Amino acid sequence: MADGPAAVEAAVREQPDICLLDIHMPGGGIAAAAEITAQVPGTTIIMLTVSQSDEDLFAALRAGASGYLLKDTNPSRLPLALDGALRGESALPRVLVGRLVDEFRARERRRRVPLVKNQAAELTRREWEVLDLLREGLSTSEIARRLYVTRVTVRTHVAAILRKLQVPDRISAIKLFDDGV
Repeated sequence: MADGPAAVEAAVREQPDICLLDIHMPGGGIAAAAEITAQVPGTTIIMLTVSQSDEDLFAALRAGASGYLLKDTNPSRLPLALDGALRGESALPRVLVGRLVDEFRARERRRRVPLVKNQAAELTRREWEVLDLLREGLSTSEIARRLYVTRVTVRTHVAAILRKLQVPDRISAIKLFDDGV
């Protein structure tokens, strides 16, 4: 199996119509998908993985993937899914489509944090969960165990929270709420 940087290098060199990447490939499949999308925009990216986590699914799609197939997909369906992706269709198993619908619906219910006059930060449901656990004093490792995600995923959420709240660190984010935001 190639690693993420090698996959990017091969995609730039070969200009393929489609790339199959694994979320957990060495060097990171999400990063490779984002880089290939940026450098070879005509290439269709399909993630082929065992991960059914919402975080991985949404991160892959945000990185530019046109599909997200599970490795237990019936092998006879794979060529059909890839052919459809090349025609502009999304390659997603039905079990994951429901999660996308739920995420779309949840966008309307996300809580907003007022920052300054006429501005607000919108945090995702998961970012609120992470922020609430930070406010409880949990460490990155403790949050990862509680939410059944990796420490890298927690750090990604924390970075998004800090960026959205426009604060430099966790303590400042927590202090926003201690000060009554």
